Amino acid sequence: MARNFDMIVIGAGPGGYVAAIRGAQLGLNVACIEREHLGGICLNWGCIPTKAMLRSAEVYHLMHRAKDFGLSAEGIGYDLDAVVKRSRGVAKQLSGGIGHLFKKNKVTTVMGDARLAGKGRVTVTTDTGEEELTAPAIVLATGARARELPGLEADGDLVWTYKHALQPPRMPKKLLVIGSGAIGIEFASFFNTLGADTTVVEVMDRILPVEDEEISAFARKQFEKQGMTILQKAIVKKLDRGKGKVTAHIESGGKVETREFDSVISAVGIVGNVEGLGLEEAGVTVDRSHVVTDEYCRTGVEGVYAIGDLAGAPWLAHKASHEGVMVAELIAGRNDVHPIKPGSIAGCTYCHPQVASVGLTEAQAKEKGYEINVGRFPFIGNGKAIALGEPEGMVKTIFDKATGELLGAHMVGAEVTELIQGYVVGRQLETTEEDLMATVFPHPTLSEMMHESVLDAYGRAIHF
Repeated sequence: MARNFDMIVIGAGPGGYVAAIRGAQLGLNVACIEREHLGGICLNWGCIPTKAMLRSAEVYHLMHRAKDFGLSAEGIGYDLDAVVKRSRGVAKQLSGGIGHLFKKNKVTTVMGDARLAGKGRVTVTTDTGEEELTAPAIVLATGARARELPGLEADGDLVWTYKHALQPPRMPKKLLVIGSGAIGIEFASFFNTLGADTTVVEVMDRILPVEDEEISAFARKQFEKQGMTILQKAIVKKLDRGKGKVTAHIESGGKVETREFDSVISAVGIVGNVEGLGLEEAGVTVDRSHVVTDEYCRTGVEGVYAIGDLAGAPWLAHKASHEGVMVAELIAGRNDVHPIKPGSIAGCTYCHPQVASVGLTEAQAKEKGYEINVGRFPFIGNGKAIALGEPEGMVKTIFDKATGELLGAHMVGAEVTELIQGYVVGRQLETTEEDLMATVFPHPTLSEMMHESVLDAYGRAIHF
């Protein structure tokens, strides 16, 4: 006999579990189906554990700089197994927390594989067999996984995906990272800081290709200062795997050369988890492994929604969570629901130095026909940055010359992943340059650079 609900969520990642909780808060009877871990990839194998590992690398880096701060430290080292153990512990703690939140909000958790079985019906295969759940609203939140290219497939020993890199079988001596998006650069930064001879290969003409060109160039210089080898406009044609080594055939400038590595991380994008869900039979449209939706995450099939990575870019946990809230409120009948604005969603990369951005790049603003004012302010001009021993970085802001609208903000340097939210709030509130220039920023803080960058866009910077 089927169990009946008001809303069924398939997937308990940052989109799914948030949708389920918000639906329950609004009085809906909600079931959330998860086949593996509460919290999904982000919490268990992505955002959270990688940040824990990167924090270990950051502390290790600072320990080596003890003398710069008038301190002394001897016998500095690391235990990779202990670093990984801490990372896994952090993920486990938070995954357990979601289970507690589900109980608190009376969300029914069903562990198993889900499949659409007709209008308003979902079949779940569990350890004990099959059962059917029904609901007038179904939310698809199954996320995505690492893309694997022919000949570059991961084997867990010599060639890794992000999952293998989070529990590495060894500390690489010579590491190749294929792809320089957020995932690739974060792992490159982590292993390079711990001493791996790291090479990054990017097929586009610059690393971090979604970022503003100026920020990408600044980040590249910093990575190369740290000893990384960066190959842009290059492609790994194939990998020859031998005993304890991989020979990579890398094409650049029309020539192919071979280089040897002992470990390879493939970070060439993601594909949506669309298989086995019965999407085609249900009439749900899939384009290049992602479910097609409108701005309210509706699939075009009555009562079926798709959110998060499954529904396409930007592939960010915070975007998924807010889509989950939006969809739950739609299903509950709220009439004050607004679609998510992709241009006001910040992107953050937790390498060293950190990179963060929101809105249009300078090139995108020009392509859209805006006449723009651009402001910049370097970390070296900020007292707090110098006191922290972090004088390398930049804040860049882009405004519409006609209206003063903040079109985009881009940062590279210490703690910029925390600073960017100031500009995100500004864009959400449709703040103009006058509002930002009239705002009093506390001193001494890194946030003062945000103010100075705005001032610089209008020829009014004080400290540079």
